[in-house]
Amino acid sequence: MLNSKCKKCRRLGVRLFLKGEKCLSPKCPMIKKPYPPGNKRKRRTAALSEYGKELREKQKIRNWYNLSENQFEKYVKEALKKRKKIENSAEFLVQRLEARLDNVIFKLGFADSHPQARQLVSHGHFLINKKPINIPSYQVKVGDKISINSGSRKKAIFQELPLTIKKHQLPSWLKLDKEKLEGEVTGKPPLEEVNPPAEISTIFEFYSR
Repeated sequence: MLNSKCKKCRRLGVRLFLKGEKCLSPKCPMIKKPYPPGNKRKRRTAALSEYGKELREKQKIRNWYNLSENQFEKYVKEALKKRKKIENSAEFLVQRLEARLDNVIFKLGFADSHPQARQLVSHGHFLINKKPINIPSYQVKVGDKISINSGSRKKAIFQELPLTIKKHQLPSWLKLDKEKLEGEVTGKPPLEEVNPPAEISTIFEFYSR
């Protein structure tokens, strides 16, 4: 029986990278069974209504960032409220999601999935500007420095980091000292670089109903 996280990807038709390295391997269910979960493979899928399309796009990005419905809705409604004051509401939404501490930990390569990053942050394994922060939704700012708590460095989950981090590719808005295992936020993530797996405009339409 496939893991429920893998079923989310198959149901939405996009890799959400919820299982870390497995998502990049030939064992990924999206390669073996690139169709929605069920007892039999359907030759045709039913056409989605406009509401259904909007719902699917919303679910894609919500699961991509490993957020609850209430958490995700707050971010979207914040972007909708600021629509008249900001130049690009889609970029604003994505930047708010990308600036979550759990996402930054994932993008730095300190965790191999968003769920794991969230768990590590909640357990107090990281410092922001040398202060412990255990809130996954904490919004990092340009200039913030992220490091691993000295008491956590000896834990098994961090023992292989010096090796795995060497092949990790960073986004342009983050910097990482691979020897000291210290990261820094150097800018704001551009929308075109993040390339979220969903049409942001349809998500705004979904919550504007």
